Amino acid sequence: KTGRISRLFVFDNLGQKEVDEAAAGEIIMFAGMDNIEIGDTLITNEQAGANAAEPLPPIAVEQPTVRMTIGVNKSPLAGREGKFLTSRMIRDRLYKELDRNVALNVEETESADRYMVSGRGQLHLTVLIETMRREGFELEIGPPSVIYVENEETGKTEEPWESVEVRVPQEYVGGVVDLFNQRKGELQDMGMEGDEGLSIVKYLVPTRGMLGLRSAMLTATRGTAIIDSVFDAYKPCIKGDIQGRDKGSLLAFSDGTVTSFGMEGAQTRGKLMVNANDDVYKGMIIGTHQRPGDL
Repeated sequence: KTGRISRLFVFDNLGQKEVDEAAAGEIIMFAGMDNIEIGDTLITNEQAGANAAEPLPPIAVEQPTVRMTIGVNKSPLAGREGKFLTSRMIRDRLYKELDRNVALNVEETESADRYMVSGRGQLHLTVLIETMRREGFELEIGPPSVIYVENEETGKTEEPWESVEVRVPQEYVGGVVDLFNQRKGELQDMGMEGDEGLSIVKYLVPTRGMLGLRSAMLTATRGTAIIDSVFDAYKPCIKGDIQGRDKGSLLAFSDGTVTSFGMEGAQTRGKLMVNANDDVYKGMIIGTHQRPGDL
């Protein structure tokens, strides 16, 4: 297809300025052409393309590995904090995100006020949710789940795996290894890093096992762990269940206001996420139980 560029910009310090031409190596922005995708090559058609460069091979954008639902907040406390509350506002914002977030995927669901959002890992979706929250959206978030694919050659179902590298003080290595083993991880390498006294532990872990692992690892290492992870490949599914959360939730048993007396009795059962005089409703999660199961 052909088109014509109407405006051409280059970066100027922290801003941008309009120019008539740009040289090789400059990062540019342009207006006037639509339907341009990541990996497309634009070449000049002057003199019937005699001086045009050869198009580069297209870039394949990696597919999402984790998905969750994002929808309208239906709790009794809805509308108290945010200003964008309707499904239409949420839908428009999610589809607008697709213009610049090429690894994101948004799908309609059977429910008119809930959308299935897929991304490149749990952190990718977490950044999107936090950005929308700061913009004034109120959202109802579903639990994350991994995306399984079927291998066309073998016909077997495969799941995503991640390459994880953890830097942690020597005294906490045992706890890190124990957590990875519980999540069906495969040890790749272990050693020391320079003179800083940090140990490096490298594992291959199913993405299922990475869900909720970061908070558990920071707790086990007293916040000293530095965790880096990147998608590795799709591999055959691990048989059996992978250990997830080992602690339940503390739930409010009725509608009302949190009191200091009530918090005093509940804080011995786990870690609270509410303060005195906060409004709660029946079934609302108000903390983390110190044992498995909800209370």
